[in-house]
Amino acid sequence: MNALKNLILLIETATSSCSVALAENRLILAKKELNKQNIHASHITLFIDQIMHQTSKDYTDLNAIAVSQGPGSYTGLRIGVATAKGLCFALDIPLIAINTLKAMTTGLLQKMSITNDKTLFCPMIDARRMEVYTALFNQNLLEIEQTQAKILDETSFNNYLSKHPIIFFGDGAEKCKTLYAHKPNALFVDFENSASHLNILADHQFKTGAIEDLAYFEPYYLKDFIPNKLL
Repeated sequence: MNALKNLILLIETATSSCSVALAENRLILAKKELNKQNIHASHITLFIDQIMHQTSKDYTDLNAIAVSQGPGSYTGLRIGVATAKGLCFALDIPLIAINTLKAMTTGLLQKMSITNDKTLFCPMIDARRMEVYTALFNQNLLEIEQTQAKILDETSFNNYLSKHPIIFFGDGAEKCKTLYAHKPNALFVDFENSASHLNILADHQFKTGAIEDLAYFEPYYLKDFIPNKLL
């Protein structure tokens, strides 16, 4: 890999946000995104073409493609990963997979100034009803509580909230406001997933050679897909 050149296409489709970005040596050159349900299949390749044209870059200039690997929307992840793998196969470049929850936390940390080193970060992705895909991270992106599908109730985070401020964010955080908003250490911030949040993690993995086997890589669904029953 050419150490002087690091052009990475970033793809995020794990939630309702359909987002792509182009980064060169950690600098975001362009991004295109729209937060709307069920548009990934019709918009993802269009968005990619638009940012490549906007930056006057050719697909053959790309050194790698990074994709948000999940957990998240089953359909969204399939579309994002299939798109990323197809481009990697065609261009003969590596695929980089980024944990969606870790990318979300990275994105939030870039936007916020946190002075309390005890603060924990709880990204949440809606998994329907009172269930979310979530994890807990500290400011150094160390996983304090591992990625899991969690059914929320009033006691879900009591052990941590008694000792730490926790920032809840992501499209799954809205459903737990009524459960934790009255607790002094529970904080909520508005947040939308973006491909740009993959940037720093993707750059690091590219430089360290942490890439995926294209033939065998699959999204991190966390749960088996169960289609809705027809009413």
